[in-house]
Amino acid sequence: MGKIVAIVNQKGGVGKTTTAINVAASLAVLEKKVLLIDADPQANASSGMGFDVNTVRNSIYECLIGKSTARESILNTSIRGFDLISSHIDLVGAEIEILNIPERENIMKSVIEKVKSQYDYIFIDCSPSLGLITVNALTAADSVIIPVQCEYFALEGLGKLLNTVRLIQARLNPKLEIEGFLLTMYDARLRLANQVVDEVRRHFGKMVFQTVIQRNVKLGESPSFGKPVILYDASSIGTANYLNMAKEIIQNNTRSEAEPDKPDA
Repeated sequence: MGKIVAIVNQKGGVGKTTTAINVAASLAVLEKKVLLIDADPQANASSGMGFDVNTVRNSIYECLIGKSTARESILNTSIRGFDLISSHIDLVGAEIEILNIPERENIMKSVIEKVKSQYDYIFIDCSPSLGLITVNALTAADSVIIPVQCEYFALEGLGKLLNTVRLIQARLNPKLEIEGFLLTMYDARLRLANQVVDEVRRHFGKMVFQTVIQRNVKLGESPSFGKPVILYDASSIGTANYLNMAKEIIQNNTRSEAEPDKPDA
């Protein structure tokens, strides 16, 4: 059964969509079966993978309002084993449309359940808000990845996000865990960037990924070509960073799966 991971931060411009695309692509290259769900009305993950959202017939919007199924909405990307369910600007109105539906927080979970067994990992790229669609993503997810940029005010708003995660755990999804905090946009030449790394690691300890995503021109260019960085420039720093992160995710999950089988001391 696939592990569902929401990539979330209500603060924009932290590398959330870049992470969604490139972690999914890297895991697929490492021979994992991956589905990326673009749950952001801006649809940057969809266009960043080379899809024209105006020509996509079935998106996550149609799934949420019951006009399509996840299976009917899956698009194959240029990387074998990496599939996508696109977003659409109509998703902006979905929160209002599902507001009065019973169990409205569980709609995305029921959509994903139909295809969960086909994948090793399912990533949900959330919008930079804590609205009903993001609540749906957190209710469906097994864990969350929180990108944190290595810049001034990096920790701003994280308290509110963590409170939201705790509320979801208490009321809707008690199994929700934090997969990890991912430090992004790191520039080793800047004292501030190093201070932010130290501060985040001090605050969150082992919950912070060892991998740090460095600032990289190729990483910024690749979405405009509709490609993950591993296809755009396989030798770039961005490619190496996200491959390392994908390996770290696999390693962490392999370890956590093995732990329940350990004999009692």
